[in-house]
Amino acid sequence: MHAFDVLGDPVRRRILELLADGEQPAGAVSEVIQREFGISQPAVSQHLRVLRDSGFATMRPTGTRRLYAVNDAPLREIDAWLDTFRRFWTPPLAALATELARGRRERRLAQTDDTEDDDRKAER
Repeated sequence: MHAFDVLGDPVRRRILELLADGEQPAGAVSEVIQREFGISQPAVSQHLRVLRDSGFATMRPTGTRRLYAVNDAPLREIDAWLDTFRRFWTPPLAALATELARGRRERRLAQTDDTEDDDRKAER
């Protein structure tokens, strides 16, 4: 299965988000996913299996529990592939950051001007 086929599913993306916080028991992951997506425990298990089989997650048995964690190797491969395309969004994001900073500066200066005007009025 291709990486984007795996990550294209919102349930599997959410599971990875949960696992990004650290190793989680399958039961805890299942509870959250069942509550958020309204799917059965066996369906959650299938999603965990897809993540495990595709290499995005690892499973470590401890007694009767199964602990899942993110395997970052496939994510690094995706990041390397995406690096080819970053040039398309990096300059616009940098420009957006500049504009946001400019807007914050202008608001801050406007507030300073308003405060100075209020001080002058109070002196009169």
